[in-house]
Amino acid sequence: MAGRLDAFSVDVGIFPCDLLEADQRTRLIHEVLERFGRIDILINNAGVENEGPFLDRPVATHRRTIELNLLAPIELSHALLPTMLEQGGGHIVNIASLGAKAGSPYDAVYCGSKAGLAEWTRGISLEKEHAGIRFSSVFPGFVSEVGMFARFGLEAPWTIGSCTPQQVAAAVIEALERNRPEIIVNSCPLKPLLALAALSPGLAGWLMRRLGVVEFQYRKAGQ
Repeated sequence: MAGRLDAFSVDVGIFPCDLLEADQRTRLIHEVLERFGRIDILINNAGVENEGPFLDRPVATHRRTIELNLLAPIELSHALLPTMLEQGGGHIVNIASLGAKAGSPYDAVYCGSKAGLAEWTRGISLEKEHAGIRFSSVFPGFVSEVGMFARFGLEAPWTIGSCTPQQVAAAVIEALERNRPEIIVNSCPLKPLLALAALSPGLAGWLMRRLGVVEFQYRKAGQ
């Protein structure tokens, strides 16, 4: 990817980093600032899934999921925000998941970590809205072709829908250009169902069973 940008005369820097290591997260921000002098956009896209029955997964795996999906974006933002405040602006985009809005069985810790990320984004955006710092959350459904979901080799039920990596990338650009606080990326329109489910958690469970989400998650987890 960096090589493809050469045609546009863009100065590209590559900074390897293990985001599971707290000291490397801070170092990453410092290295980029040292190279380029400023950071205007941070996209927190790294994440890991945690498929399987909750009790069958070791606590260390749950901790790793929360560390990468939730703590890493928070700490990267914490390290960068002073610079953005000094610059007088910046935009942080966090890649959440539809699972953040409707927790799925056999992936509960993943959904919880993404829900925490989304609500942290909502809260910090209100805290910093008068400082010129913008925050957005992008909520992809099952992403086809590449990534965590694609490796299962399963096709999402038509009742649930899916999205492509290109659609997720387009949503990130839209969030940046139009300052959108939240964008859902999915082939099926789910906002009415999500709103209805938020009003009635019992109904949400019924809908997930009727739409095949529970059975699909069961198969995806290899059960």
